[in-house]
This record gives sequence, C-alpha cells and structure tokens, in this order.
Amino acid sequence: MIKLIPYIFKTLWRHRSRTILTVSGSAVALFVFCFVGSVQEGMNDLQNRQAGKRSLITFQANKFCPATSHLPQDYESEIGKIAGVREVIPVQVFTNNCRASLDVVVFYGVPPEKLRVARPDFVIKEGSWEEFQRNQDSAVMGAAVANRRGVSVGDKFSIGSLSVVIAGIYHAEDPAEENYIYSHLDFLQRSKGMNLVGTVTQLEVLLEENADADGICRAIDERYLTGPIETDTRPKGVFQAKSLGDLTQLIGMAHYLGLACVGLVVALVATTTVMSVQDRIKEHSVLQTLGYSGLKVFQLVLAESVALSMMGGALGVIVAMLVLRISSLSVGAEAVTIAFTPSLNLATTGLIVALLTGILAGIFPAIQAARAEIVEGLRQV
Repeated sequence: MIKLIPYIFKTLWRHRSRTILTVSGSAVALFVFCFVGSVQEGMNDLQNRQAGKRSLITFQANKFCPATSHLPQDYESEIGKIAGVREVIPVQVFTNNCRASLDVVVFYGVPPEKLRVARPDFVIKEGSWEEFQRNQDSAVMGAAVANRRGVSVGDKFSIGSLSVVIAGIYHAEDPAEENYIYSHLDFLQRSKGMNLVGTVTQLEVLLEENADADGICRAIDERYLTGPIETDTRPKGVFQAKSLGDLTQLIGMAHYLGLACVGLVVALVATTTVMSVQDRIKEHSVLQTLGYSGLKVFQLVLAESVALSMMGGALGVIVAMLVLRISSLSVGAEAVTIAFTPSLNLATTGLIVALLTGILAGIFPAIQAARAEIVEGLRQV
C-alpha cells in the first residue's frame, strides 16, 4: 500500500480544482470545530485549576453582577479571625459589561501588598511591581487583554470614567487570569462617580492547607446571617461556575455546531470521493485486471478519502491554533472570564476527528469501487 502513495496523490492532483475546494472546505469546518472546542477547553481548565486552590469568595447574598454587591470592608478583619483562614483579600470589582461578552474588561482593585500573596504565580514581563506599588493610579494588566487592546507599559488605559496608567504587564499560569487588570483598592473605591470607600465587592478568603472549606463557608455566612449585610460564601470554582451559568449553557449548545462541522466534512469528502470513483471506473477495472484484488481497490479509495480529510483537517487545526494563540480571545460574564485555550489535546482531537471522518466518508465509495464488475468497467468510455 505504501508504494501506491505517489499514485494516490497524483490521482488527487489530477482534479486539482475539486481537491483544493474539498481540502479548503474541510479546513474551514475543522477550524470552526477547534474554535468552538477551545471555549470548552478554557472552561474545563478554569474549573480544574480552581478545584485545586484553597480559596473562597464571599459575596453579598442574593446579588449577581459585581456592581450590585457591597460588603463592609471591615468584614476582612472579622473573617480573618476564623480558624483555618490564612488571608483575606478585599476586592473591588469594576467591569464594563456584566452580560456575556467577547470584549469584557474587568478591573480588580486590591491592596497592592496583598496582590502578590493572592497571585504568587504572576510574572511581570514588562514594567515592574515597584512602579505599581508606588503610584496609586497605576495598574498591572494581564498579557491577554494587553494584546487584544494593543496596550504597552506606560500607556494610559481608560474605560468610561476610569483611567489608569499601566505600570506592568504580567503572565500567569492560569490563562483566564491574563484577562484581568489589577489596580489599587483605594483608587478604585474613590474613582469618579463610585464613592465606595469602606465597602468592597467581594472578599477572597485564602485557607490553610487542612482547613474545612465547607465548614468555613457556613461559619462566615452564619456570622452575618442577621446583618448588617448577609453574605454568600462559596469555593472560588463554585462561585465562578455560578457566575458563568448562562454562558455555560451556551457553550454546551455550541457543541452542536462542532458536530455539524464534522457532518459537513463527512458529506464534503464523501461527495468528492464518489465523484472520483465514478470518473475512474475503467481505471479501477484495469487495476483489477493487472492483479489488484477488490480489497486493494477498497484500500486505495479509502486512502484517497482519508488523505483528503487529513489534509483539510491538518490545515484547519494549524490555522485555528495559530489564530487562537495570537488573538488571546476570551469570553466573560459577571466579571469572570474564560480564555479560548489552544491546547495539544484540542489539536489532537481535531486530527483524530479528521481521520475518522475521512474513513467514514470513504467507506461507501470504496465498497462501490471494490464491487464493480471488471468487464462492465472496461466497457466504460
């Protein structure tokens, strides 16, 4: 079969316009498949990373968008006294859009000295921590949002009435974290039109290694059950999943788009292969006359189908991975973002899908070619 590889590619190139169109169509379908899959990859990555972290989020009860949650900042010291709590980080959140959006901008206002405690994996690739700590109107920006917005260190970045000077651009182990901007808590509380001094949007509670997370959640919420403001405390992963509830359903529905793309590849490659078999009835009969068995003809046609599908699939997967890597896309809702994550697992899945669709598309035409009568085939003009 290996000896027939040059013959297979010569056959495909013989009808180059048809081959190019089929490969292009397969590439587009696999591109969309990988693009849709990258959102699910990002969602899975976010959930897996948060599951391993020992942190809780305390939010105002019965509130949803960050703009509606206002907790007294002095809850920080009270919660910090609970056994098993390692650190409490007060966080003021500002976002340009609480609804699902591909261009959500999220500011987290935190005390600068606590940011490195809360995010020890942050690495400043441009600028410096010291510049951020010295200037209250400065911020550090994730590499993904900086790339999307074309922002560099020293630039002034504005959303509505909020303006900051970018003192640093950071990389993080978690791709979703690179879609946030961290500023000074005091600055965000005192920004024009906010007047939120003494309150915060949420408290991030870091736990000791062996602390009972569920027990601490209950202890915090029971403490403030009767006021002054009731809280809702959850593990950070659970909190984010709740915030992304509607978006998660949309991502689940997008799977059908991915399946439709797979169906498109099957139909496209199968159509091309059937046309190729019909064009070469006499040629296949000659091959059988020369001693090629029906099984060999079957393998030959199936190999052509797989080659078409794999060429288009490989092209679509490579382009999708490059676009996803360069664009740093994300989707967010209620100040929680999901990064479109290009991964080796996603690329491998795309190639496996291309292989399987090539096999599925080629089976019927290959059977048709293998069962063709030699005499009838030789009569074809």
